[in-house]
Amino acid sequence: MTDHTEMLKQERNTPWRVELRNSVPGKDRIAIERVKMNEVEPLERIKSQTCEVNCGLTPEQALHEARRCMDCVNPTCIEGCPVSINIPKFVKQIEAGKFLDAAATLKEFSALPAVCGRVCPQEKQCELKCFYSEKMNKEPVAIGYLERFAADYERLSGKIQIPKVEERNGIKVAAIGSGPSSLSFAGDMIKLGYEVTVFEALHEIGGVLKYGIPEFRLPNSVVDVELENLKEMGVNFEKNFVVGRTASFDDLKELGYKAFFIGSGAGLPNFMNIPGENLNGVMSSNEYLTRVNLMYANQSDSDTPIMLGKRVAVVGGGNTAMDAVRTSKRLGAERSLIVYRRSREEMPARLEEVKHAEEEGIEFMNLANPVEYMPNAEGRVAKARFQRMKLGEPDASGRRKPVAIEGDIFDIDVDLVIVAIGVSPNPLIPACLPGLKISRWGTIEVNEETMQSSIPEIFAGGDIVRGGATVILAMGDGRKAAASMHRYLQEKQKK
Repeated sequence: MTDHTEMLKQERNTPWRVELRNSVPGKDRIAIERVKMNEVEPLERIKSQTCEVNCGLTPEQALHEARRCMDCVNPTCIEGCPVSINIPKFVKQIEAGKFLDAAATLKEFSALPAVCGRVCPQEKQCELKCFYSEKMNKEPVAIGYLERFAADYERLSGKIQIPKVEERNGIKVAAIGSGPSSLSFAGDMIKLGYEVTVFEALHEIGGVLKYGIPEFRLPNSVVDVELENLKEMGVNFEKNFVVGRTASFDDLKELGYKAFFIGSGAGLPNFMNIPGENLNGVMSSNEYLTRVNLMYANQSDSDTPIMLGKRVAVVGGGNTAMDAVRTSKRLGAERSLIVYRRSREEMPARLEEVKHAEEEGIEFMNLANPVEYMPNAEGRVAKARFQRMKLGEPDASGRRKPVAIEGDIFDIDVDLVIVAIGVSPNPLIPACLPGLKISRWGTIEVNEETMQSSIPEIFAGGDIVRGGATVILAMGDGRKAAASMHRYLQEKQKK
C-alpha cells in the first residue's frame, strides 16, 4: 500500500493546515465532545424496510467533529484502515469547510466511501487507533461519520467528481463477483489504465452490498451512485454471467484477459445438522436476506413469496443475524428473537447494531443453543428446542467456550427460524481451476502480502479467501491484489 509519511509531512505545513492548527489549540480540541448522530425514532423506522436508521451529520455537526482531530504527528488512525485512507487529510479538509475536497481525497483510496461510512466497524479499526482511544481514554474522532458526511455531501450536491484514470494500456483483466473486494480491485485497476470487466452471476451488481445488507442500514441508492462512479471511470459490468458455466477461464483467456481477481464471496450457508433443520420454515440468513432484499419475496405479488413469520428466532450473534432479525420485525413479526450460544458481551455484531435492535424491540436470548426443531401437523416448524449454556474455558479464538448445562432444555413456539452462523466459500470457482490450492475450509490459499494464488495469473480476496470478512477488509484485499497484479503484469510485459 502507499506510504503516506512524506506526503503527510509536506501537507502538515500547508497554510490552511497551519491556520487550522493554530485556531483551535490542542487542549481546546480535547474538550470538544464527540458529536451524536441523529436517528429515526424506533417506532417510526420499523414501519419500513427502506427507512435508513442513521440520519447522517449536518455540516455544522461535521465541522464540530472535525475540530476534535489533534492533527497527530504520527497519525496511527491510518494504520487501522485496511484501505489506507489518508484520514487526517480528509478530516482537516472538512474542518476547513472543503467538503468536496474531502470527498475527492476519500476517492483516492476507496471506491466505496459512502458505503464504508455506513457499514464499516470503525470502532475496531481506524477509530480504535485514534489518539483519543489510545492515549486519552476518550471517545475517538468519529471518522466513520465524517467519511459518510463527505461522501453524502458530494452526492447530494450534484457535483460528483470522477477520479482520474491513466491512459488505457490495452491489457484486459477480470474480476469474478461484484462484491466489495472486486469493486475495490476494479477501481484501482481502472485508475492504472487497465481494461477491467466485472462478472456477476446475479441480476444485480453489488454482491453482499445489495443482497446481504438491508436498506435500513445501506440504501441501494447509495450503492448505485458508487457503482455509477466506477462505470464513469470505465469499469465494464456483465450481469447474469457465471464464470465456470457461462464461460470458462480458458474461454476468457481466449478473449484476451491476462489476469483474474476472484472475489466471488462465501455464499454457501452453514447449518448445525440438528434434527428438524430441513423443515419448512427453517432457512439460512443468506436465503432470507437475498430473497427479501433482491427478489422482493415479501411483496404480495412476488413470483417467489416468502413466509414472513410472526414468531421468528434468528440463530447467531453477528451483523448478519442482526440484519435478519431486524428485517423480520419490519415485516410484521410479533416476536423477533436473537438466540446466541455465548454471552451478550461476546456477540461479534457491532455495538451500534445491537443497540438499534434493542431499541426496535428485538429480544436477546443469550447462552442458549438450538438442538432440535419440531413440526406442526402440516410439516412446518412450530417449536424450537434449546439447550441452556454456560461459559467454560477460552477456546482457540480467545473467547470462553460455551458448555451445555446438563438437563437444562426448554422449548419455544416459532413459525420461522433463520440460521445465521456463518458461511462457506462457493465451490464453483475452485472446481473450475485444477491446480488452484484450496484450504481444508474451501477457501482459496493466497500469499497474504500479494493476494496471489498458486496459479500466477489468479489473485483472490474477500470471503473466498477469509471465509468471512467485513466490507472494508474485503476492500483492503482488493486494493492489495490490484497493486500486486499491476506489478505482475508489468513484469510480464518486460519479458
